Amino acid sequence: MERMIEGFDEFRRHTFPEQRELFQRLANGQSPHTLFITCADSRVMPEMIFSAQPGELFVYRNIGNIVPPYAQHVSGVVAAIEYAVKVLRVRDIVICGHSDCGAMKALQHPELLQEMPSVSAWLKHADVARHVVAENGPGLHAHDSLRCLTEENVVGQLEHLRTLPSVAAAMANGTVRIHGWIFDIAKGELRGFDAAAGRFLPIGHGHQLPQATPLARFAMRLATAAA
Repeated sequence: MERMIEGFDEFRRHTFPEQRELFQRLANGQSPHTLFITCADSRVMPEMIFSAQPGELFVYRNIGNIVPPYAQHVSGVVAAIEYAVKVLRVRDIVICGHSDCGAMKALQHPELLQEMPSVSAWLKHADVARHVVAENGPGLHAHDSLRCLTEENVVGQLEHLRTLPSVAAAMANGTVRIHGWIFDIAKGELRGFDAAAGRFLPIGHGHQLPQATPLARFAMRLATAAA
């Protein structure tokens, strides 16, 4: 706790004075461009990773970067997504997993959750990844299995995300794009799911941004009608 107070004092002495005008503007409202859904893991810090300023990212964190399907579970994450799309009008939604994820390790070894019934119930929303890997990669080494599980969980949560009415409507008219990313803690690298290629590809300078978003059907129809 002392480290936190020291950090706040440092913020008050240096960071806040240097960005006083920014904070004064933010005091009247926010307009983040991206909703960033990631794991609660303390090693994953979106603002640091993306050199983001206050007000740029609307961040939601939970165990396993999970988005429950709309009809199955009404939760804080579902409410946050709806708010981000309907009120904040974010243009992009990112679901970001990471290497060495404890939630994914727990999927590999459910016996570790016997004394954590709430965590076990929450991770049921990631069961799709466990089944996909179990049926399609039974001979994978433990490390490779964890990597695949992490990737498939991101893909599965993207599918869940598309069941939310607010997201589905925004994607259909082209006002929201969705992305599935993986952050490698040890290497400081980022990979994104490319739906056309069916795999995760590098993200960064010199690489085209992988696209997980289906075509905006209604945007295309409106453009055709206007022509």
